[in-house]
Amino acid sequence: MTLEKKGVRVLGIAESFRKNLSDKAILAGIVMRRDMIIDGIVFGECTVGGLDATEKILEMYRSLEREDILALMLNGCIISWFNVIDLNKLHEETGLPVISLSYRPSTGIREYFIKYFPRDWEKRVEIYERNGPRIELTNRNGLKLYVRAVGIDLDEAAKLVDRYTLFGRIPEPLRIARLAAHGLLKHKLERESR
Repeated sequence: MTLEKKGVRVLGIAESFRKNLSDKAILAGIVMRRDMIIDGIVFGECTVGGLDATEKILEMYRSLEREDILALMLNGCIISWFNVIDLNKLHEETGLPVISLSYRPSTGIREYFIKYFPRDWEKRVEIYERNGPRIELTNRNGLKLYVRAVGIDLDEAAKLVDRYTLFGRIPEPLRIARLAAHGLLKHKLERESR
């Protein structure tokens, strides 16, 4: 992957949901160039507590109809109340490296799958375990984060994360995607409450 060119683009995807207010979560995707110019925006929805996040992200990526995106960056691989993203499927279907980031240590999630999803917890665990382990890294700002990388080696993934991180822990495509998802969800809920 050529990381030095200004035109290098990643698609950062984040979500926002309110479990008790809507059964749908808002997904936002930000296409960002290496020079931090936003070069595209896409929105989608997935089911809160569902298992459709992977397909919905693929729909978002395909709807952009872009061949210049070189990697996908995700704000976690479990979103929208345990909707597990299949990182390997995203990589296989798009041909792109996939980097999933989280920001806190975890003591495990299996017990929550069993507790809240007795009908399909095995499927959720299978996808989650296939995603591989989270690797702790320290970013350019000296802060710890946890990375899963598919289709790209860990050193290259860390370089890409650092190149898109201005401050704090969260790379800009993911930070802005999260803001966009929050804003759209707030707007949607306000309209529905009128």
